[in-house]
Amino acid sequence: MLNGKTILVTGGTGSFGNAFTQYVLEHYEPKKIIIYSRDEFKQFNMANKFKKYKDKLRFFIGDVRDKDRLYRAFDGVDYVVHAAALKQVPACEYNPMEAVKTNIDGAMNVVDAALDCGVKRVVALSTDKAVNPINLYGGTKLVSDKLFIAANAYSGQKMYAFLSCVMETLPEAVALLSHFFGKLLQMVEKNFRLQITV
Repeated sequence: MLNGKTILVTGGTGSFGNAFTQYVLEHYEPKKIIIYSRDEFKQFNMANKFKKYKDKLRFFIGDVRDKDRLYRAFDGVDYVVHAAALKQVPACEYNPMEAVKTNIDGAMNVVDAALDCGVKRVVALSTDKAVNPINLYGGTKLVSDKLFIAANAYSGQKMYAFLSCVMETLPEAVALLSHFFGKLLQMVEKNFRLQITV
């Protein structure tokens, strides 16, 4: 299901991005994995960690707030895993405008770039804090989830699918997401409309 595909991971240098990249490289033969993140030092460390896969990895410095950079990065991409977010509850409370810019505006930029660049599938990672949110982080992720689900309506007759997944633990997230891609592809190929939050 991921063999021969180009996969881009926003926030790809984080804990999920590292684990997902390792899992995909060990279990599939992707054409390439693009790691899209703001942190050049983490990209350097990740490139060294996965140096035996250097022919399959590309690193893009960029921020989901920068729509033009997303358009450049999404060119030729089959699947996007959106893991970029401000995730620390206290930091979001203290910097609410920054949380909105990254978690909501960034989500809208990912949706727009994916639709306009012909990305086939987008999976956005979410959080249990988006269910009946009591803090700003949960609130921004709830809005982000709704944006990704609504993007299915904007895709028209194109074979795109946008969904949002809540994961409890990192191993669960990696395993479930890898399995989920396969099921997602089967459903979309059979013209099912997929509008779920896991």
